Order: sequence, then C-alpha cells, then structure tokens
Amino acid sequence: MTDKQIENGSVFIALLVHVSGAIGILFTGYKHWFVAFTPLNLLLMLFLLIANQRKRNKAFWMYAALCFAIGMVTEMIGVHTGWLFGDYVYGKVMGIQLAGVPLLIGVYWFVVVFCSGTIMRFVIERLFRVFTYNMHGFFDRKSVRIVMVIDGAILAMCFDLIMEPTAIKLGFWHWDAIKVPVYNYLCWFLVSAGLLTVFQYMDFYKKNHFAVHLFIIQALFFLVLSLYL
Repeated sequence: MTDKQIENGSVFIALLVHVSGAIGILFTGYKHWFVAFTPLNLLLMLFLLIANQRKRNKAFWMYAALCFAIGMVTEMIGVHTGWLFGDYVYGKVMGIQLAGVPLLIGVYWFVVVFCSGTIMRFVIERLFRVFTYNMHGFFDRKSVRIVMVIDGAILAMCFDLIMEPTAIKLGFWHWDAIKVPVYNYLCWFLVSAGLLTVFQYMDFYKKNHFAVHLFIIQALFFLVLSLYL
C-alpha cells in the first residue's frame, strides 16, 4: 500500500470509530458499552498514528517515550498532591492504572502534543514559509520556533478545554471542585509547551498528515458529546 492509501484508510477508520461512538453514546441504550471501549479506541488511534509516521527513527520513539513518561509523572503529581492541574481522581473507564493514573493517559499526552506540534508545523510552513526559511527576514528560525511552541501549547490546552466536560460526564476522571479550575488549563499549557520545545529540536519526521485529521476528528467528537450529553 502507498502512504496515501494508508492515510486515507486510517482517516476512514478514525471517522467510523468516532462517529459510531458518538451515535452509540448519544442515541442508543448501550452508552456504557461504547464508553467501556474507550481504551481500545485510544490504542487503535495510537496504532494508526504510528502507522502513518514515516521514518520511525530512534528520535521519534524517544520522543514518544518522553511524552508518555512526562505525562504520567505530571499526572501522578496532580492526583496525589494537587500541585499540578488541581484536585482530581481518575475513574476506572480508561483501564490499567499505575499509582492512580491510567497508562493510557501517558499515551494520550503523546497523541495530543504530537498532533498539536504537527499541526503548527503545517500552519507555519504553509502560511509563513518565507519567515521559516529566511534567516534574515522579519522573523528568524528561533522566533518561528517560539511561535510554534506557544501556539501549539494553546492548541493542546484548547483540546483539553473541549474534552473536559465530556470526560467528566463519561467518568474518565472526577474533580473535587464544582468547576474545572483554570489552574488545570495553565498546567496543560506549560507541560505542553515544554514537550513542544523538545518536539522542535528532536530530529524525526514531522509531516504526519493523519495527525492533523486525528486531532480534528477527536476534537469534534468531544465537542459534539459536550453539547448533547
């Protein structure tokens, strides 16, 4: 199969899974059955994301491992101390846990940050190509990297903003507070910014088109559920 065929097939599968999930949760009596398949859904999306990643070199795997590790550690700190994100606890929906944090949360940190970084690379290269490659232009490469990190972190934070209402209603996690604290989103921004800084400097292929599709599909999925649940 060609790369384009793999990409098209992956987008079709992602759409099928998320549309079916949204319909099953919103319009059938099998809501809990569909929610129970969340871990399988996340693992499938991870597989498709990796399948669409060309040149899966050592740096790519190292970055994936770093995102997983940082995501898990920061979440453990949050769950056990409240120093990061706020006071919350994970439910059982997302499967196997380590120190109170589902292993899939580490996976999700990688997926969200990687997709956000990839999207910003596409945006910058398409809209501001002259600034990216002209060292003597109004913006140099260092400035462009800073823009990518900040905007990418905002994108990741906005994804969490969209996801939070649905995740709470589906029992992914629970907050002690009535409303999700602003501090949670600030932490999402800061942790994402740190990981996206590493993203800019690590040498691996960063033109994963499926990552863009996956981010949009999942954002729309959570947005629709947040509006109608």
